[in-house]
Amino acid sequence: MGLLHRFLALFTRPAAMPASAKNSFRKALLEDPSAEAVEMRSVLSELIPQLLAKRYGTKLNELPAYLSIRAQDMAYQSRMVLGLAAALNNIVQNDDYQIRWGLGEVLTALMRTTLSLTEADYLRLFASYGLDFSQPGEVSLHVYPFPVLLTLGQVAKLAKRAPLGEPMLAFLRQLRDRSAGQAGDLLKIHLKTQEMLGQAADGDNALPTVVFADGDPLGQALKQFVAGLDRAAPRTAAWLGLLQQWQKATAGQPTAKLRKELDAATAATGPEAVREQGRAWLQLLADTPVTEQQHVTTYDSGREYHYSSWDFLTEPNLTVAKGLVWTMQPLADAAVLAQLTALVAKCFRKIPGKGPLAAGLGNAGLLALSQNGLPGVAALARVRGKIRQSNTQELIARHIERESAKLGVSPAEIEDMAVPDFGLENGRLVEELGDYTATLTLAHGKAELHWQKTGKPLKSAPGALKATHADELKELKAAQTTAQQTYTAQRDRLDRSFAEGRRIPWPWFEQYYLNHGLMSLLARPLIWRLHQPDGTSHDAVFWEDTWQDAQGQPVPAPTADALLQLWHPVLAPAEEVLAWRALLDGRELRQPLKQAYRELYLLTPPEERTATYSNRMAAHVLKQHQFNSLAKLRGWRYSLLGAYDKGYDTETASLALPAHGLTAEFWVSEVYADGEWNDTGIYNYVSTDQVRFVRADEPVPLPQVPPLAFSEVMRDVDLFVGVASVGNDPQWRDNGGLAQYRNYWESYSFGDLGEVAKNRKLALERLVPRLKIGKVSEIKGNFLVVKGHRHVYKIHLGSGNILMEPNDQYLCIVPDRSAKKLGDPDVFLPFEGDAVLSIILSKALLLMEDDKITDETILRQL
Repeated sequence: MGLLHRFLALFTRPAAMPASAKNSFRKALLEDPSAEAVEMRSVLSELIPQLLAKRYGTKLNELPAYLSIRAQDMAYQSRMVLGLAAALNNIVQNDDYQIRWGLGEVLTALMRTTLSLTEADYLRLFASYGLDFSQPGEVSLHVYPFPVLLTLGQVAKLAKRAPLGEPMLAFLRQLRDRSAGQAGDLLKIHLKTQEMLGQAADGDNALPTVVFADGDPLGQALKQFVAGLDRAAPRTAAWLGLLQQWQKATAGQPTAKLRKELDAATAATGPEAVREQGRAWLQLLADTPVTEQQHVTTYDSGREYHYSSWDFLTEPNLTVAKGLVWTMQPLADAAVLAQLTALVAKCFRKIPGKGPLAAGLGNAGLLALSQNGLPGVAALARVRGKIRQSNTQELIARHIERESAKLGVSPAEIEDMAVPDFGLENGRLVEELGDYTATLTLAHGKAELHWQKTGKPLKSAPGALKATHADELKELKAAQTTAQQTYTAQRDRLDRSFAEGRRIPWPWFEQYYLNHGLMSLLARPLIWRLHQPDGTSHDAVFWEDTWQDAQGQPVPAPTADALLQLWHPVLAPAEEVLAWRALLDGRELRQPLKQAYRELYLLTPPEERTATYSNRMAAHVLKQHQFNSLAKLRGWRYSLLGAYDKGYDTETASLALPAHGLTAEFWVSEVYADGEWNDTGIYNYVSTDQVRFVRADEPVPLPQVPPLAFSEVMRDVDLFVGVASVGNDPQWRDNGGLAQYRNYWESYSFGDLGEVAKNRKLALERLVPRLKIGKVSEIKGNFLVVKGHRHVYKIHLGSGNILMEPNDQYLCIVPDRSAKKLGDPDVFLPFEGDAVLSIILSKALLLMEDDKITDETILRQL
């Protein structure tokens, strides 16, 4: 018998019903001691068929039976509510979900009206919802489809007319305690009961009730804080009221109402007290470990499934933490901004199989930073480089864009304005603390603190200052960390800006670049094209307080109406590029990013023939996760390819070029091989394909792409290949790799050089003769050849992999990539940021004295 016919039979022929359905009907309607059951029988016999026949999108008020109910008076509708709840509670068959849904929808609609029920009626309702705490045993809080929140709202209206009786208050206390530590709708139930109990308390000294889940350090700390409050203190009620508001932070951002309530509660508590205590809780969040928990699920077949989870905060306390962050937003000083920045970076840490650790809390932190003017924008710029999620990168960009619109400047200009100088002058900040002198230095992207006492160097911060100057020490340490992070973030921003071709007015450049405490360390070693109002230009670097050309000759200083643009090799003839390299090498002027030695990518004849795409970077095998990280770091959008049905097996990484109205696309495909995906179904490898430029989704012929944009895009793609290719992994072949790509590994590891490697070769041709290795090393073809005591070694200039003569035996040396181990600290490198160049030099230094090697793994291969 169909569902509709069963329910028609339920109301017309009870004797013919199955035993189970007959019992449900009797319990729902016939055995109910109230008169509601009798009244409902005829109504439900009309309502249920209409509910079952109702199409998606049809509203309740389009059903005649429902309109008939709404036409009755308040008393009738109130009795109908009681009857509906009783019927819903007793319909238990698995195939009755449509009836439960429909009757639940009617009950919810009636609960939004004005009713005339008593406290006893509402207690009956809650009991029919399954919330009967008077009975022993466990009470389930799975209350679907009952409108518990709406029912609590009706009780709250009742409480405004007269104080609630003890039975109802006792029920609310039970419901509050049982729903503590829950999430979603149960959290809302918890908050509502807290609010109602607080309003129902007698006397002027009644305090709000706040209960926190104590399943993590934050919940435990808050619980302890509440327990330690002096109940008689004048601001205790304000504190509890503020903490209660935090549990309402369930949305993506605070509503106007919640924002007003948070500000009012903060004012009542005392902003300074809230800031001080809030900083302690923010620090607790920063210190709370992210712990991995191992789980095993055993199936009936005996097969076991092993997986991991990462614990940080319980879901209810993630909501509370958002409330904390929103509260601290208008109170943020430099210390709070630093804490929020660290918290955001932590929240967007990528967790295997999950994604960001706590995206909601991280977004709350981003919002708080964005609402704090230029210091907040500076923090956004710092944290931006640590976040790999494309949607979050775009969110940060929107925050910066909104802030720039408020100030009437461009996003690039507001990022200029937001960079703090940390009090640096020529890369140094000197602070006197009692008898001690602290010097903060920032050079080549590394910030260091040096201590002296009466001119004598000290190894570390004096212990005596921890008692007398604790705050100053914390500020100096924070400045050291933040200065280094800011330098890195701004260096990367400048490196990504070449393709924009941005021209900066000289007064702006002078203030925010040339004479800025931090940005001057980046701007002065770089070459700039100075555009004059008459259309002429000349290229210059700022050296010893004057602008000088590639021959080291002074050039006229920029005038007030001059514009400055980052110089790029594509803008200059080859002889000028070589002259700049010679000048910088001769002066040992290290550039903070590759500029004079920047790779240049010009259109080739094959690319002219293919017209709309380039295959220059095709047919490589990349480690997908490494490629993904690099792409995000360079501002590209990319979604990981997974071993599941997405409807396609080709994806693109894309880079917006708004200055040119273009989007660059780099096509990749999944490498399908047995087992070559991780636990979440993401492929380990991708193969590369063509590079295209599109405008309005239409391919643009490559000759029409501006050379500067083309060169920078191809450089990015070459970087992806040059770093993420399996050919760069010295252990890939020996660890198994992919058998079908062994030839690729061999050809890439020791084959032709790409543009990055060609520039590396040019740099090494200048460097090697000056170094310790110069006496036993020389550049031959694609290799740096090093004569050791045991063998002659060939280090490939592209991959850094090694062959030993005479039979080209492969030598696997896994480099120590820590900063202290890469290369010789006394070696001048013409630019920062080429890790492979440093690895090649470090391997050469090791192998020239191969008789001193003690590593057993290496010795077994020699």
